[in-house]
Amino acid sequence: FPVTIRRVWQVSADDLLMEINTSKLNFESRLENWLENDISILDKDLLVIGRQVSTDFGGSIDLLCVDSSGDTVIVELKRDKTPRDTVAQALDYASWVVDLSYERVIEIADQYLKEPLGGAFYNKFRKDLPESVNTNHKIVVVASSIDQKSERIISYLSNTYGVNINAVTFQYFQTTEEIEFLTR
Repeated sequence: FPVTIRRVWQVSADDLLMEINTSKLNFESRLENWLENDISILDKDLLVIGRQVSTDFGGSIDLLCVDSSGDTVIVELKRDKTPRDTVAQALDYASWVVDLSYERVIEIADQYLKEPLGGAFYNKFRKDLPESVNTNHKIVVVASSIDQKSERIISYLSNTYGVNINAVTFQYFQTTEEIEFLTR
């Protein structure tokens, strides 16, 4: 996946272009909040069913989602550059998620959603929750940029071994008037 550096311009009232410089997103938790509140900026086919989900191995998954097929999706967020350790961390979470039973997925979701997963799933996807969930799982690493080592590892796992892992980058821009923009 090629790394693209985006450039953004603001069109002024007198029809001039002013370039807006990339800024560092000041808190990883802001991006996590935005994704939790509107996961469609990452993927329209996701429903968040947990935030900071504790695994049995001592870690916490930033966002745990299900897609319209009932498959689980691990969303791991990292601010700025992504060290290759992030990929190992996401794989560790996947090693826990792979064994989650239907009942455990329902329990995690119901606790987070404050309503039954079946109802939330229907409201989001306009279809009933499948009889089996978590038959497959996906991993999405989210960052402002992906370093070359992580990119190679993700490509290797995906292309050679069929691990359903991908990376998505968001870039943050702020004008001198402190107007904020986020690009994907």
